[in-house]
Amino acid sequence: MTPPNPQPSSWLRRSALALCVACAAANAVAALKPGAPAPLFKTEAAVAGKPFAFDMAAALQKGPVVLYFFPKAFTQGCTVEANAFAEATPRFAALGASVVGMSRDNIDTLKKFSVEECRNQFAVAADPDGKTIRAYDAASLMPGMASRISYVVGQDGKIAFTHEGSDPLRHVEETMKAVQRLKAAAR
Repeated sequence: MTPPNPQPSSWLRRSALALCVACAAANAVAALKPGAPAPLFKTEAAVAGKPFAFDMAAALQKGPVVLYFFPKAFTQGCTVEANAFAEATPRFAALGASVVGMSRDNIDTLKKFSVEECRNQFAVAADPDGKTIRAYDAASLMPGMASRISYVVGQDGKIAFTHEGSDPLRHVEETMKAVQRLKAAAR
């Protein structure tokens, strides 16, 4: 006796769930691993509404860099994350680290975002063509967006820490712990 065929609706649910799990798993293994060289890049960025040329190599000469990728400026989760990084930026600076957010938004959008949501505390960098986002394996399955992923890049130019996840507040907490560990190891 053969088992009955599953109902189409339950088959669709199982298939959709399997696809979600597969996509999440594929995204989870895509991030650059600690110890990997961090891709260097130059791009337009803004802080306090003022545009400037951001250079990752120059930033690393000053200390570790917390580089976080976010899907889209002015969306709910990205606003929460930017507000939290803004609040934490003085603590990162006290540890010698700088914070830079990056998305595929254009520089005009990010100039406003740097004032309104980043509260003039840290730079946000534009990557409208997604070149740097792809180099950091932070491309989203959604076209035109980055995944929510954060890196701590040590002054040696290597990835010191990677965090992926949908909770924007965890990115701030986890990168702060990683920067504290870097500081403690340097003593």
